[in-house]
Amino acid sequence: MLAYLARRVLQALPLLLAVVLVTFALVELAPGGPLVALAGEDGDAAYYASMRERYGLDRPVHERLAVYLGRVARGDLGYSYRLQRPALQAVLERLPATLLLIAPALVLAAVIGVGAGALAARHAYGALDTVVSGATLLGHAIPVFWLAQLLTLGFAYHLELFPVQGMRDARSDATGLAAALDVARHMVLPVTALTVQYLAPIARVARASLVDVLAADYVRTATAKGLAAPRVVYKHALRNAMLPVVTVIGAQVAFMASGAVLTETVFAWPGLGRLLMSAMLARDLAVISAMFVLITVAVVVSTLVVDLLYAALDPRIRYA
Repeated sequence: MLAYLARRVLQALPLLLAVVLVTFALVELAPGGPLVALAGEDGDAAYYASMRERYGLDRPVHERLAVYLGRVARGDLGYSYRLQRPALQAVLERLPATLLLIAPALVLAAVIGVGAGALAARHAYGALDTVVSGATLLGHAIPVFWLAQLLTLGFAYHLELFPVQGMRDARSDATGLAAALDVARHMVLPVTALTVQYLAPIARVARASLVDVLAADYVRTATAKGLAAPRVVYKHALRNAMLPVVTVIGAQVAFMASGAVLTETVFAWPGLGRLLMSAMLARDLAVISAMFVLITVAVVVSTLVVDLLYAALDPRIRYA
């Protein structure tokens, strides 16, 4: 097992290098530049020239790339001159807020998606199957930013059940449990938007996998012995149908990270999504690269966790 983990870590290093290189290239090829964000719009030519020299922007691209790769190899993801602090520090400061959205949304999407898929599989090709599959696909088809705006208009503006934007009430100085409940109220709409968007693939794969498993001989034998249908599905069939479902759940980590950018923008949530958006507008290479490296690490870790869950769900799988 340790040898397998070591191999996976070594395999991830070229991927991280590719992410850093592609990020640097995209920032360089994009129109505009970071100079205005650093020096403002009111400087003269001499001032801009001094700023270019100060931040190394006057050096050739290959030299700047070599310097940047050397820093990354030492674990230094760069310094954000826009935020006046290390890029990794800026990213880690926003990480808890994003995890507050992604973690519950992923759990809810997995639980509701598997439950909906199991319900549809039990009534495969029937009316209930059509309703469940249609509802999940409709939720997935709606763009997450539009769904977020619909939730804001319906539940925040018209019904006034939840806050419109932000993570906390700016007029409240609550602490302890009251502050936690305030954050929870602000979480409801963005978490709902992410959950609805990503439960459809889980539900579809769970349904398809369970339909195949429910046609197996051992399931028919269990049914012939008089076991109740829910017990046959949830105790005997579901575990054997979970391997492809676990794969899809693991893949949602990367998709949720991208969806969080739009969701956090709509709800003014102070997480990684808004940080990435502002960094892209300002051409803040250090923050952009740190964000993409963090997302890549999250994808690699989630894939590794999925592989380990395979062995837990199916004893026949062994990693040497």
